Formats: sequence, C-alpha cells, structure tokens
Amino acid sequence: MSDRSEKASPILLAIAIFLVSINLRPAVAAIGPLVAQIIGNTGINSTVVGLLTTIPVFLMGVGAIYVRQIRAALGERGGIAIGVLIIALSCLARYWLPSGAGLLVTAVGAGVGITLVQSLMPGFAKRNFGGSTSRIIGLYSTGIVVGASIAAGTAAGISDAIGWFGTLAAWSAPALVAALLWGVSSRHATSESAVNAPAAGIRAPSFWRSARCWSLMVFFGVGTGAFMLAMAWIPPFYLERGVERSNAGLLLSVLTVVEAVTALGVAAFIHRFPDRRGPLVFSLLVTALGFIVLYEWPVELAYVAMALLGIGIGILFPLSIIVAIDHVDDPTTAGNFTSFVQGGGYILASFVPLFAGAVRDSLADLSRVWLVMTIGSLAMIVLAVRYSPESYRRFSASLRVTSTFSAAEATR
Repeated sequence: MSDRSEKASPILLAIAIFLVSINLRPAVAAIGPLVAQIIGNTGINSTVVGLLTTIPVFLMGVGAIYVRQIRAALGERGGIAIGVLIIALSCLARYWLPSGAGLLVTAVGAGVGITLVQSLMPGFAKRNFGGSTSRIIGLYSTGIVVGASIAAGTAAGISDAIGWFGTLAAWSAPALVAALLWGVSSRHATSESAVNAPAAGIRAPSFWRSARCWSLMVFFGVGTGAFMLAMAWIPPFYLERGVERSNAGLLLSVLTVVEAVTALGVAAFIHRFPDRRGPLVFSLLVTALGFIVLYEWPVELAYVAMALLGIGIGILFPLSIIVAIDHVDDPTTAGNFTSFVQGGGYILASFVPLFAGAVRDSLADLSRVWLVMTIGSLAMIVLAVRYSPESYRRFSASLRVTSTFSAAEATR
C-alpha cells in the first residue's frame, strides 16, 4: 500500500469516482435507441446487436475474475486511469469505424476499459472510505445509471444532428474529463500499488470452493442481466409497437433516471439497514412486477413499467455490490472477492441481451424474454433471504481460517 504525506480530499475523490462511473455504461446504453439506424446502415441483425452489449459485459466478467493480476500489473489508481482512457479511445474510434466489424472491435475496447475500472474500484473505495464505503458504492452505482440515462435519453436527438456514429463517439469527451479529474483527485489517495505482492507463505483464499461465492455470483448476474437487458432492448421493443424513436429512447431514459434516483437513495440510507435482506427482497418483487407489467400491458402502462423496473433495479444493482463487500473486512480481499462475484455475475449477465436478440430474430417479439426475467427475479428471493449479517461473519471467519491454514502449510 502506498504511503502518502498528504491526504486526498474525500469530497474531490468522491466527485471523481462519480464522474468516472458515469462513463461505464454509455458505450452500451446509447446503442438501444439507435438500433434501427445501425441495422439499416450496417446490415447486421439483432443477434449481432445483442453482441454489442454481450461483449463488453462478458469482458467485464473475465477481467473481474483476474483482478489480482490486474492490480499487480497496474495498481489500483493507475489501472482505473488506464481504464477510463481506453473507454474514451474506444468511443472516439466509433466515429471512424461506422460498420458492424468496427462496432464489435470498439465493443471489445470499451469492455476492457470498463473491466479495469469496475475490477479495481470496490477495493479502492474500501481502502479510502472505510465505514462510508457503502455510501460511496451507492454513489458509484448512481453514476453508472446516470450515465446510462443520459446516453439513452439523448441518443436519438443527438443522432439527428451528427449521425449515430457521431453520437457514440461523443462519449469520449466526458471520459477524458473524468480521467483528468481522477488523476488530480487520486494523486494522494491510498492505493495498492503495482509492485505489491502477497506476503511469503500467504495464499489468497480460493473463492471457487465456496457455495456463498457462487450464490452471490448468480444473484449479481440476474440483477445485472435485468439492467443490461433493459438498456439494450427496451427501445427496440417499443419501436416494434409503433412508438416513435425519440419516445422509445425517452422511456429508457425514464427507467434509468428512476434507477439513478433510487440508487442515490440507497447511497443515502443503506446504512440504516445493516440487515440488507429486506431491501433485497423488496427490490426483487418490484423488479418482477415491472417485467409482468411490461409483458401484459407494455404500451398502456409503459411508464408504470419503467418506474417499477427503475426502482427495482436501482436498489438491486448497488445492493448486489454492497452485500458482496459486506462479506469481507480486509480491503484487498474485499476487492478481490467483489470482483470475483462481479466477474462471474457479468459473464452470466452478458448472455441475457444476446439471448434476447436471438429471440427477437426467431420470434420477432421480445415478450417471452420479459416473462423469463420475471421468473428469474422471483427465484432470486430464495437466495436473498439467506444473506444475513451473521452469515457475513461466518463467511469472513472461514476466509481467515483458510488463509491461516495456507500460511501454516507453507512453513512446513
């Protein structure tokens, strides 16, 4: 861990984390409102459009699983800065690569950049904010949905002026601003450096062997899958029902605005719920209800469906991260564990928009997908009720026992 003679400003650092997080979804969220133009200009089908979401999310998952190696190679502060710059360059490249192949290549780049930020940010936040970590993660999650909201809500209007490829490229500007502020604000922050290595004889816990790890992974995957599905396919779903392009984008924007406000509420009030099970179950019920409304009354109650999904996902997404962090006390181990959970969860979630695209190609309708997500949301309640604070302590203790045992083995 780096030693700093000066301390970073917590307020400036929190603002930088928020601005960085805003840039973690526009490369994906801006695609949905522009699907008709993209398909018309490039000739790709809905399954390939689904890949434009699947590829970044899948890479987020793979990168998160290898967070220890990423941290060792780049360090937390430097890795986050590099990630934001890669996002900026990937967005900018879309201006000169307005083709199906170009979109896929830049989707890979965006996925790599997002992966670096998301893998390293939880551990960095816990290291610098301690007992306020849950609030910072809530703020960070709020920034993610704010970025998605702005990208979805403005895409149609901006594309009328500068084209769909210019709209996608425009998101390079806020990413560059965020990278600059990050460099300034995090200069004196506490950050694990690239040169650190585990102490001799100490082996990191094996998360793969824990049933709780797999449980949290599936839980995060379903919640994130719902988020990614909404971003990728809500606008095309409404376009198929005769809704104008600007209004279809507006519906997604409403959903993400509600998500952002809800996530901000989570950041402000989650400390009053040390037992997270109540909010988790509530979020799953509301999410399921939102998908039911979307399935049964998609046009008549469109804004009701968007509000319900926004509230449900807006609670579920940040809480999925917070609950994982709650399980571990040590900042480095918490970062590794959270990234492991997010990694597997993102890999699972990445196939949801791809599945939706394949369904759209084969059935010319996405309604069945909403029904599947309703069932999945309700099924997750079975897992949520098991996440008690006492279970966190038992899990953390089991990790300490494993690490101690590994160290003892090494001294024989």
